[in-house]
Amino acid sequence: MRVYVLLYNPGTENEGIHSLQLGDRNLILMFESEDDANRYAMLLEAQDFHAPSVVAIDAKEVEDFCESSGYSCHLVPEGFVPTNEAERLFLAPPERNVEETDWERENRVPPAAESEFSESELNRLRQQFEKLL
Repeated sequence: MRVYVLLYNPGTENEGIHSLQLGDRNLILMFESEDDANRYAMLLEAQDFHAPSVVAIDAKEVEDFCESSGYSCHLVPEGFVPTNEAERLFLAPPERNVEETDWERENRVPPAAESEFSESELNRLRQQFEKLL
């Protein structure tokens, strides 16, 4: 069965899947409907989250990923309409985002190291290189 999930940076080394943090668990939503997944992605963008891409994927692949990663997954049926407050809260995009995503943390450029040369020494070296040219 094909489902739709929300991916960040799909097809790159920094690919990530959208998940909700519920207590100490991460939950991945699998949408039966592409339209429902797109609506959810637009709600995330409206709340200043990173813009996810909606990608079709085999549900078994998501379930296997979740099992190996300690995540949970939930199938959102096509046209699902929350009928109570708990369901509304469950499917509403979170009010806040993590401060730094895993891929941002992995790609962070470390602060520049202090130069061992003073500004005047760098200028002198620059001039010497320019004379060589």
